[in-house]
Amino acid sequence: MPLVKDGRPAADTWTTLADDAPVPADGAVIVSLARWRAERAALVARTAPVGVLLPSDAPADAPGDGIAGLALIAVAFPKFRDGRGFTTARRLREEFGFTGTLRAVGDVLPDQYQFLHRCGFDEVELPAGRDAAAWIAAAGPITVAYQAALRDGGPLGLLRRRVA
Repeated sequence: MPLVKDGRPAADTWTTLADDAPVPADGAVIVSLARWRAERAALVARTAPVGVLLPSDAPADAPGDGIAGLALIAVAFPKFRDGRGFTTARRLREEFGFTGTLRAVGDVLPDQYQFLHRCGFDEVELPAGRDAAAWIAAAGPITVAYQAALRDGGPLGLLRRRVA
C-alpha cells in the first residue's frame, strides 16, 4: 500500500506479516499484537526493526514493557468515524513516551490527515484504491488551529498574543 509521510508520497519499507508467516531474518516487519505478545523476545532479538499493529479496541499500553523495542506502531482504524486511534496515538506519545514511527492504517480519509498529524501520527498507509494526490492536497490548507497539539506551533490564542 502507498504511504503519505509529511505530506508527501513515501516508499513503504515495512512488511506486514500474517500470524502464521515465518519471520524473515532481515527486513522491517509489522506483526499483530497477539504475535508480539507471544514472540516478543525472539522479535526483539532480530537486528531488523520490528513494528506492531494495534487493533482499534486495544489500549495504548497493550504492547507492554517492550514498547521501547518497537520502531513502529501501526494503529488500526476500522472505520473513518472510529476516533479511538486518535486517542491511542496521543497516549502513546504523551503518556508512554513512544518516539518511534506512528502509522495510521485502515479506513481513514484525506480530511483527517491534519488531525492525524496533530495527534502524533508520522505517516498514513492509504486504503486500497485511494489516490495519494488527495492526501497530499490535504496536508496544507489548514495552517492554524484552536487547540494545542503534539506538533506544530501553539494554538490560535497563543498566536494572537504573539502578534499583539
